Amino acid sequence: MDKLMTYSNIIKKILTDYAEIINRNPTDGIMIQVVFDETHGHYMLLNIGWFGHERINGMVVYLQLRNNKIYVEEDGLENGIVDDLLQAGIPQTDIVLAFHHPEMRPYTEFAVA
Repeated sequence: MDKLMTYSNIIKKILTDYAEIINRNPTDGIMIQVVFDETHGHYMLLNIGWFGHERINGMVVYLQLRNNKIYVEEDGLENGIVDDLLQAGIPQTDIVLAFHHPEMRPYTEFAVA
């Protein structure tokens, strides 16, 4: 299996597991939804629901597969998704912390781009 297919499967498993865990005890009718666009390499966790009379919809996690790496564009999980990626065997050199400005990325222990 090629690297990107492996990474896609790992990402889908991690995000699906998070959604299942969080949705066991939803917060006031707010559910977590998983969104996968494998054709274009986009993977998301979204908050969707109502809090009283207020509509809630927002991105919790957004990952992209591009340039043979995982770009972490948004990570709103309490402990972060990067540790899960590392524990799944993805090397730091294949993870880009895209939420950091490109000038700051060389100072992290992860890929620059």
